[in-house]
Amino acid sequence: MTKTTTKSEQLLTHKTECLILFCIEEKTPSGKLAELDTKLKGILNSSFKNKRFQGKLNQTLLLNAAKPMRADHLLLVGLGEELVVTADKLRQAAGTAAKLAEKSKFKTISFYIPAENSAKDVYVGLDQPNDSFSQTVVEGSLLSLYHFDEYKQPAKEKPNRINQITLLAHAKSQVSSIRSAVSRGRKLASAVATSRDLISQPSNTATPSYLAGKAKELAKSFGMNCKVLSTRDMKQLGMGALLGVSKGSEEPPAFIILEHHGGTKNDPPIVIVGKGITFDTGGISLKPPANMDEMKMDMSGGSITLGTLNAAAALKIPLNIVGLVPASENMPSGTAIKPGDILKSMSGKTIEVLNTDAEGRLILADALTYAARYKPKALINLATLTGAVIVALGHQAAAVLGNNDELATRLQQCGEVTGERLWPLPIWPEHEKAMKSDIADLKNIASPGVGAGTITAGAFLKAFVGELPWCHLDIAGTSWSGEERPYTPKGASGFGVRLLIRFLEQEAKNAQSS
Repeated sequence: MTKTTTKSEQLLTHKTECLILFCIEEKTPSGKLAELDTKLKGILNSSFKNKRFQGKLNQTLLLNAAKPMRADHLLLVGLGEELVVTADKLRQAAGTAAKLAEKSKFKTISFYIPAENSAKDVYVGLDQPNDSFSQTVVEGSLLSLYHFDEYKQPAKEKPNRINQITLLAHAKSQVSSIRSAVSRGRKLASAVATSRDLISQPSNTATPSYLAGKAKELAKSFGMNCKVLSTRDMKQLGMGALLGVSKGSEEPPAFIILEHHGGTKNDPPIVIVGKGITFDTGGISLKPPANMDEMKMDMSGGSITLGTLNAAAALKIPLNIVGLVPASENMPSGTAIKPGDILKSMSGKTIEVLNTDAEGRLILADALTYAARYKPKALINLATLTGAVIVALGHQAAAVLGNNDELATRLQQCGEVTGERLWPLPIWPEHEKAMKSDIADLKNIASPGVGAGTITAGAFLKAFVGELPWCHLDIAGTSWSGEERPYTPKGASGFGVRLLIRFLEQEAKNAQSS
């Protein structure tokens, strides 16, 4: 990951290849920008006047710096209208600027961090203290510079990469808080990168056993407990739904348990469950071949769970947190489950399998049942569960469903700040009724014509959580991006890590104040 440092120097005397300034949308430069422009003989004002740059969101203007500046280049990046600037717009702008700097073949870049409470420099709508401003800039820039090059042969000419990002403090009094914020931002970006790496790995590498090995590595690095249940363990527990899905594959399943003990010994934990289908062919209900290669990302929920525990431990969040990842392949073979088969889950409930491509909910059924052993104060699961969520929400938001409106609202509010948007969907009695089977307790898909695919999948999961406060995040539309975005690459997004960390930190704060 790119190095970061913090300095307190004047804009004119700071030496860097590219000095980056954030700008609100306006007709003429103001604040620090206007002050700088007087030293640059009006070149910035001229750019505004000629409408080459106006500060619109993610708009950029790259200039060769002139004396008396020591920077080689000056890069302006827009935040949009002042009163509607948000943390995510700042994150986007930082990512946009860092990407442009990298494409411009710079090795070192510097972001100017304005003085706290400076009206024109901190931007009224952001409502962020100085340290949060710095953290957001670090997140956006580091996340935008993510690359997954593990399987590429070394090129004759190495691709350009930014070696160092400097955060330039307005005053020496800022340096300490900025350094702390930079550290937090790096830990979050690193955890997201871990999740992206796992999702990006091809399925012939990222098997259930590989995920289990990575979980053990994370546990060792960050002082967590890790246990991996074998096929034999799962049989003894009666995890017939998870084992049923794994029957078609030669790769053994794994049930990963990762525990961060940050709270007091007897505090009930928050349990996070992530779907870990390392490749999904659909099984006997085979998927169409188009874009099936992307089904290596069907373990995104599991990777986000591991990334979240990574960040929670790195940040030393004072809570007990458990991550559970049921991991399996879903393959067609002579031993695979077939439409019409009935599986007995760990809960004792029987499930009629009408479509083997609705396998994620099967493995989650056993994981949610196992989660109840912890008597958690909250239970959250993440899964690339349904294509229907893309029909409903596109790729702009994940769905949140559950049995606890307060929990869902809090998660949604966290996502608004981190730029990982959630949108609530209901689970009504009609949806739960639609998942009842004629010959078993449940069926894994609703009958044709019922519709509401995302909701009925949630209704199925609800049958395995009892009275526990529970929310399900369907991230099928947000975990993988078909295009580059300001701080998200084409491919794995790592959606959910920062959202969950914000929620967990709020939970820890609430627990300490009660």
